[in-house]
Amino acid sequence: MTRRGGALGLGILAAGLVLGCTGPSSREPGPTTAPTTAPTTASPPVARDPLVVAVHATRAAPRLSLAEAEAVAARQVDTWRPLDGTDRPLRLVATTQEVRRDRDAVAVLPASEVDATVRAARVGGIDPLRRPAAYPLLVAGPPPPEVTTLTVVGDVMLGRRVGARAAAAGDPSLPLRPLQDRLRSADLTIGTLESTLSDDGPPQQGGDSFAAPPEVLDGLADAGFDAVSLANNHAGDFGERALLQTLDLLADGPVRAFGAGRNRAEAGTAYVAERNGVRFGVLGFNAIGETPRATADRPGALSVRMPPRTGPLVEADLRHVEGLVRRLDSEVDVVVVLPHWGTQYTHVAEPIQSRVARRLVDAGADLVVGGHPHWVQGLEWYDGALVAHSLGNFVFDMDFMTQTQQGVVLEAVFWGGDLKGFRLVPYAMDGDFAPRVVRGALATDILGDVWRHGRGPFLSP
Repeated sequence: MTRRGGALGLGILAAGLVLGCTGPSSREPGPTTAPTTAPTTASPPVARDPLVVAVHATRAAPRLSLAEAEAVAARQVDTWRPLDGTDRPLRLVATTQEVRRDRDAVAVLPASEVDATVRAARVGGIDPLRRPAAYPLLVAGPPPPEVTTLTVVGDVMLGRRVGARAAAAGDPSLPLRPLQDRLRSADLTIGTLESTLSDDGPPQQGGDSFAAPPEVLDGLADAGFDAVSLANNHAGDFGERALLQTLDLLADGPVRAFGAGRNRAEAGTAYVAERNGVRFGVLGFNAIGETPRATADRPGALSVRMPPRTGPLVEADLRHVEGLVRRLDSEVDVVVVLPHWGTQYTHVAEPIQSRVARRLVDAGADLVVGGHPHWVQGLEWYDGALVAHSLGNFVFDMDFMTQTQQGVVLEAVFWGGDLKGFRLVPYAMDGDFAPRVVRGALATDILGDVWRHGRGPFLSP
């Protein structure tokens, strides 16, 4: 895990200016002992670092033409008009820290000094963090490392009425189709599967027991999923035999599983994948109960007993997961943890979620993304790591309230092993419980629920 410090101030940058540097002499000393007096040749500065126009994380990323971006960088703009169409005064600052603190501040600085607490404007239609090589506005600086994208979605439930609609259409992957291209475009895509793949046993939660046909594995793979977490309160919905069958199907199928296993050691085994030379490790744990806790000799989910559902925090459970994170951090470049936690049907995260998330980050986690509340919740930033308390349902048949049919996709951008930026993509489910990207007022409303309940740089006034 790499922890980055704050950005350094640039001072005033002229648009498109390549910052100069003086190179070494191009000549060796002559055969005599007298020093050469020949002039030196300066190495020309190389423009490789994107020059970013950065705004507060809770704002939409501005879309600027190259001329507009150059004008902002040259301090020739004194209102927000090119950024959002308003005539509010524009206050230019020099660091990301200042933008974090002031929602009306704008910074112009090299991408190497940007972190995920601010939003980067697109220039000429190009995102400087996702496509730095194609970005049109550069300054002298280090070349960006390889870019890797990670997509995380919320709870995926493919049984009950979701499965019935898909079966009627003759397509078990029906609810995943609308966002298939988006999910497949990421280098790595993960989520939480809140369905067993077997109903070979008595239902443990009555009508709230979820089982999907094994065919959905091909649909998940076709939609771009690389791995899914079984660390949730529905992996055990049809008993131990069905859980073991689900584990076998996933072990032999195109999508890997983590977060549950035949014993606690297997449940605590991370999913590890390498993309663009960067090793990612992903763990999941269940704090809600219902699915049995994996033990030394019994199958179940990796579990942490904690409020509000499974009693007071059990330190031994959390220390065990901290140890897994610490060990994983020594083996991979990026550690991701997916906890299943919190209270249902609220945008407000439980205080214990922040406490546990911070301990996970202290142990080595770079990204913590929670599930189970069924509604979106806020974000926070701690010691260079992003915590997303809940992304909401991704696919679910909870159509008895609006919020349970909405959510956000988290699309994270890594430069090497550093989380450089992210975006939240809002969606709403259609009549087949399939998520579809939304824009306009509905998108603003969904994202507003995230920003109103965030902390630090992710809190909108």
